[in-house]
This record gives sequence, C-alpha cells and structure tokens, in this order.
Amino acid sequence: MRASRLLSILMLLQTRGRMSAEALAAEVEVSVRTIYRDIDQLSAAGVPVYAERGCTGGFALLDGWRTRLTGLTAPEAQALFLAGLPGPASELGLGEVMQAAQLKLLAALPTDWQADARRVSARFHLDPVGWFSGPRQVDHLPAIAEAVWTDRRLKVRYESWNAITSGEIEPFGLVLKAGIWYLVARAGGKLRTYRLSNILELTVLDAGFHRPATFDLAQHWTASTQSFETQIYRDTALLRASPRGLKLLAGLSPAVADAIARAPKTADARGWIRVVIPIESVEHAAQELLRLHAEAEVLEPAALRQRLGDTARQLAALYAGAPTQRGRRRS
Repeated sequence: MRASRLLSILMLLQTRGRMSAEALAAEVEVSVRTIYRDIDQLSAAGVPVYAERGCTGGFALLDGWRTRLTGLTAPEAQALFLAGLPGPASELGLGEVMQAAQLKLLAALPTDWQADARRVSARFHLDPVGWFSGPRQVDHLPAIAEAVWTDRRLKVRYESWNAITSGEIEPFGLVLKAGIWYLVARAGGKLRTYRLSNILELTVLDAGFHRPATFDLAQHWTASTQSFETQIYRDTALLRASPRGLKLLAGLSPAVADAIARAPKTADARGWIRVVIPIESVEHAAQELLRLHAEAEVLEPAALRQRLGDTARQLAALYAGAPTQRGRRRS
C-alpha cells in the first residue's frame, strides 16, 4: 500500500510540478504528516525531491529529472488498451497515433503483462453506436478537434430544430454520447451544446480565445445533461398499463423507466397498474404512446387522451375498408 502511494506521489510531482503537502495529502487521501514521511522516504531512495518554503512553496523534483517508472499495474495497463476506441479515434484523425501509442506502451510493459494487454483487445470490444443505426458522418470533426486543442475560434453555420444561424463560437470540448459527437462551445458569453452533424459550414479562424482554467468538461457535461433532462419534461400523464405495456413504457426513456420503478405496484383485476410518467408535451407524448398500441390507456391529461382517441379513430377509418385505388398494386 505504501509503495503504491509513493509511486502516486512521484507521478504527481513529475506531471504537475510543485505541489504543497496539503495538496498531495488531498490527492492520495492521507494526512499531511504522512506526506512528510513519504517525502523523506523518496529522498532516502535517491529521488531528487526538494522543498521550497513560503506561501507559494511546496515539494518539487529537480529540474530535468524524470523517472522511467510509470507505476502501472497489470489491470491499469489492460484498462488503457480497453479504453482505446478505434472508431472515435479514427474519426478524430488519431487512429494511427493511438496504434503507435499502444505499441510503445506494449513495448514498455513487462513480458508477462504483454500477453494480457493483447488479450484485452482480442476479447473485449466497445461499440458506442446504438442498435439499428450506423456511425454518423461528421465531416468537420478533425478540424473542430484541432480547434479545441489549439484554442482557436470557429465560424459556423448551424441548423437547429427551429432555425439556421451563423456566428463565431469558442470551442471548449468534444463529447461522444451514444455514437453522436457534440461540441461544447461558448457563444455570446454562454456555454452551449452543438450537435456536430448539424453544422452545415465551418471555418477555423486565426483568432484564439481564453479558455478558463477552472472549466471541467466532464463536470459541465454531466450538469448540463441533467438540467436538460429535468427541463424537457414539463408535464406528467396518468396511465394504466398492462405488464407488457409497462415494459414498453420503460423503453421510452430513462426518466419514464424511473417513474415506473417508483410507482406503487397495486394491480387491478386485469393485472394493470396505474403510473404517472413525465412527458415533454401532448404532441410528443401522443407520438410516443402510440407505440404501446392497446397495452396502455391514458387517463389524464384530457388533451392527451383526446389526441390519442382522434388518432385511433383516423387509423380505424383509414383501414376500415378495402385499399384505395391509389394504394393497389397493378396487376
């Protein structure tokens, strides 16, 4: 345990530079006193670590000194090979770079670990694309990735759900979610999310921008998606559904599945259960609930029940008689 902690401290100093005892203690989750003992141990082992006093002081390694020791364990090396998704890396223009990096990592591993690392990619494959869909063509991805990396502004022509707009944006980061690439960028002083497949035109500008040092892409994405999911469901609907209807309902969205899981499991004589689910709007809910056929009945709101009833009557009238002349096949 102590050896692993000493390696962690060494890697932190090597990658981050000078760090205070308090910061090191927080990173490796030990007391400040333990950090001082660990620093003494590293120094006794020949590691050129020194201390600087003052409000901006801390521990640091001698300039130019680096260790070849990576501190990787066998499971960590295997995880690195598992994490290298060939599809997204190729889309970013990093396919060959990723392969080269894996070869270098493989060569640095002990002999008995190399076979395990190769076995990971041979036995585990991560496919981020959903069923019945292929990877979306994203023509501008490499250029956007380069702009994200070099902090350069972009001029885009973008098609949203209700309009086509043009303007300059500051790209903060790329996110791959369910096989779809998104760009988090600042526009007009606010952070916004852009779907890359909706970018119609793109120009990388020479002008740069200042990226806040405190911006955390993963943290921002988690918070923004949670906010989006909370805001998109503006109403609720009361339904009664059969056991099969509940399974179909749960497949509509995670929010609906969560509502079903929390609903009381009191069934009527037919085995149907009442459940309140979140909905975006009457129009959207009507389209989604038609997929349940006769396995669920909307009780409230009245507008949604009326919309489904009207649609059902239109379908019944459409299919009541023989096919129209226009729909018949020619003999």
